[in-house]
Amino acid sequence: MPKFLVIDDSPLVRSLVSIALSRISDAEVTEASDGVDALKKMLAERYDMILADINMPLMDGLKLVYLVRKSPAMKNVPIVFITTEGTDVDRERGMALGADAYIPKPIYGPKLREVVNSLLTRNGHETPADE
Repeated sequence: MPKFLVIDDSPLVRSLVSIALSRISDAEVTEASDGVDALKKMLAERYDMILADINMPLMDGLKLVYLVRKSPAMKNVPIVFITTEGTDVDRERGMALGADAYIPKPIYGPKLREVVNSLLTRNGHETPADE
């Protein structure tokens, strides 16, 4: 059962990503409204993947990725940026900090699940089936 943490300050975007991920068999999705909220949830629970926006209040996605990659307990968790920041510079910066994938908004559910399933498989999970 893959466990996902979806981090975005927009409730609508969190909901759209959560709905897309819920189509993955046995997926469990937790939502966070910003990087600070996400870190609190990561201290209490282990996740198989983090999906985060870049631009958020309190702590943005870039700072969150930096902190996750420095944590021995979380450094190998796959991270996917889902963001409106679509320039090559933003993409390269996110990937250089340790993101595993970068998906521009608007989100297309099948493409999101394709990227997520690929990362789960790469990290030793069975490829979950879409429901």
